[in-house]
Amino acid sequence: MTVKLADLSEKLGVSPDELKKKAHELGFEIKPRARTLEDTIAMKLEESFGGQSAEPDGSEESPPPIDDLSDASPKDTADAYDDMMSEELEREVVKAQRKQTAGKKVAPKKQHTQKEEQRRIATGEVEIGDAITVKEFSEKTGLNPIKIIGELMKNGILANINQVIDFETASIIADDNGIKLKRKRSEAKVEDISAGNLESLIKEDDAELLQLRPPIVTVMGHVDHGKTSILDAIREANVVSTESGGITQHIGAYQIEKDGKKITFIDTPGHEAFTEMRARGAKVTDIAVLVVAADDGVKPQTIEAMNHAKDAEVPIIVAINKMDKEGAQPDRVKAQLAEHELQPEDWGGKTIMVPVSALTGEGIQDLLDMILLTADVEDLKANPNRPAVGTVVESHLDKSLGPVATILVNTGTLRIQDPFVVGDTWGRVKTMHDHKKQALKEAGPSQPVRIAGLDATPHVGDVLQVVPNLEAARKKSEAIELMRKKEDSTVAANSMSKIINAIRMGKMKQLKVVLKADTLGSLEAIKQSLAKIEHEEVTTQVIHSGVGEITESDVRMAQAANAVLIGFHVLANAHVKDVADRQGVQIQIYQVIYELIDVIKKLLSGLLDPEVVEVSLGKALVKQVFLTEKKYMIVGCKVTNGLLQAKTRMRVYRNNELIGEGFLESLRHNKDQVKEMKEGGECGVKYEGKVQLEVGDILESWKEEHREKTVT
Repeated sequence: MTVKLADLSEKLGVSPDELKKKAHELGFEIKPRARTLEDTIAMKLEESFGGQSAEPDGSEESPPPIDDLSDASPKDTADAYDDMMSEELEREVVKAQRKQTAGKKVAPKKQHTQKEEQRRIATGEVEIGDAITVKEFSEKTGLNPIKIIGELMKNGILANINQVIDFETASIIADDNGIKLKRKRSEAKVEDISAGNLESLIKEDDAELLQLRPPIVTVMGHVDHGKTSILDAIREANVVSTESGGITQHIGAYQIEKDGKKITFIDTPGHEAFTEMRARGAKVTDIAVLVVAADDGVKPQTIEAMNHAKDAEVPIIVAINKMDKEGAQPDRVKAQLAEHELQPEDWGGKTIMVPVSALTGEGIQDLLDMILLTADVEDLKANPNRPAVGTVVESHLDKSLGPVATILVNTGTLRIQDPFVVGDTWGRVKTMHDHKKQALKEAGPSQPVRIAGLDATPHVGDVLQVVPNLEAARKKSEAIELMRKKEDSTVAANSMSKIINAIRMGKMKQLKVVLKADTLGSLEAIKQSLAKIEHEEVTTQVIHSGVGEITESDVRMAQAANAVLIGFHVLANAHVKDVADRQGVQIQIYQVIYELIDVIKKLLSGLLDPEVVEVSLGKALVKQVFLTEKKYMIVGCKVTNGLLQAKTRMRVYRNNELIGEGFLESLRHNKDQVKEMKEGGECGVKYEGKVQLEVGDILESWKEEHREKTVT
């Protein structure tokens, strides 16, 4: 009589190879591929390993007794079911473990009492990634894998010990067992840091971790309308109300407090910094304050700033400044802004407009109230309990500290000694100060701080990301530097090429246009022509337009918004062309309106999804059924119209009714395999489908074609 080697291995908790090795030591001859052992050898092995005698193959293992549950209560039945499931799961786990430990020396299992088992269950937070196997989850949490598999089955998931489960599923099991799970944050991608992709970098999966943060405000507007004066007035009003002494350094941003709530201002007046940050992909601003002089009204730079804010989808608050002047006409300003789709609230619109005077301080507190109100509506949040992500708003080379940068923390908390990568440079936070020159140990969301400890001076708009260590920071900065060099070498692939590529990849469904013309009449004519181009799938949007030569500001706007820069009967000087070349922006100049419109139509056509059209190739009559298998049939057919084509989809008609679909795998004619058979020809058809074909059925060969749409 014999004993199965696998059974003995499982019983003794020893691998088959270890059993064979021991048998050789005891003087028994065992073949390398032996699967059974003589019962005498098995008994010796059991004695050697301290086990009990094995049952030979001749005596079959008796099945476990089946309890009579006919008179049992529902609870008893449920308990019996759970016991059976536990036994089944135990066998499943043992089976999986046996596969993993085959050929390896396995230490005998240590038996744990119930109290020891409870003590092994993890306390506090357990950190796991987006996905984890049942085995790894068991090891991290201390939960029995059988229990985990049972919980999964209760939730409709059939799993074994090597099954991968996602974070959400693991969280359900952890919660049920009093364990707090924390998602392990994946490292930021080099591409996101290089491109300043804040949306991806600050994304927070767990909404419960988010907390309200102060709004970040940029003040924009026409030159000489009082942007700097308003920033100074806000700062001075805050100093008077909160502290003695003044601001001691200009770091490019500052923070004030109003009624116990903080507001951060980017202290770089004008929209140049705003444009620069947007061009690098950084979307830092939460609210834009558009300053318009009450005695001067809306000017070209006002419109430009307004268009920047609109395109960035930033809420706009209008500060009508210089209300202390005799020639102040706030209603005229409101009327002009209404022409540009900024309807005042007191006229039934949605745009907040606050009359202020930076000189006298009139309306400044009202302006701050409106900023806080808008921030409440926007519900601005961030997670302070994570590694920091921030944006560079100013940088320079300090004589004593070396490269320094003002960082606006977008999310997380930045701390002294944090290693980081920022753009294509890196470092460790050595010093950190606020705008009052106060040394800080840490800075939370929306707080601006000046830091030292950089390897080189970063660019405005570069994104800072805290990383685990300096080595990781250095490696990431090197990768970003290589990526940027590659991008710089291909900058000749101008914005038009980038736009065309984005169109082809399906990333754009709206074509943005920066438009300049020689006269107001030409400008309006082109706008009207563009407005007539209508299509339900794609649109055009003139994000900025004006009369006169193409300027450096136009180039920067086109770059920031990924827009087409078009001029009509206008020129761009050498300096502007040089800036455009450096920024990778192509300036398109036209002399005839219809040529300009034609180019726009072609670009829009590229935005359209192709039209999917079903094309009927032909039909054939089934004349004979040669072979019927489970997955396919061979039939003889005669093509009645069009043609049959191999590797196409098929419809099956019987008595003029569609009864099913299938696939035409191949065609044969006179024992030769052919790609198609034309009308009048006879051929054998290999058909795959659920419908059983019969003599007299009609087969239709058809395929889908993707046809490009055009905008007319």
